[in-house]
Amino acid sequence: MNWEQVEGQWDKVKGNVKGQWAKLTEDDLGKLGGKKDELVGAIQQRYGVLKEEAEKQVHEWAAKLDQKVHAATDKAVKEGDKAQDKIENGPRTGVGSNLPKSS
Repeated sequence: MNWEQVEGQWDKVKGNVKGQWAKLTEDDLGKLGGKKDELVGAIQQRYGVLKEEAEKQVHEWAAKLDQKVHAATDKAVKEGDKAQDKIENGPRTGVGSNLPKSS
């Protein structure tokens, strides 16, 4: 998930931000509006860290968020594939359910 996506999905991800940086207030999160530089500045202020450390933390958080998004996407694709298989081949239940359907 690139930062434009984070910014565009800010209302959905700000709970995750709050989970990562609990010292950020709801007011902070509302004012940030998904702006990366603003988040870095707020982390610096609330946690008393250098800009480089705050940037590192934000980068690592965004990478983890990206992994979660990809994992969720992969899971959804697999579930969709299973559903499509059931539509095309019907459910396989009962005796011999592991055997391929004959044509």
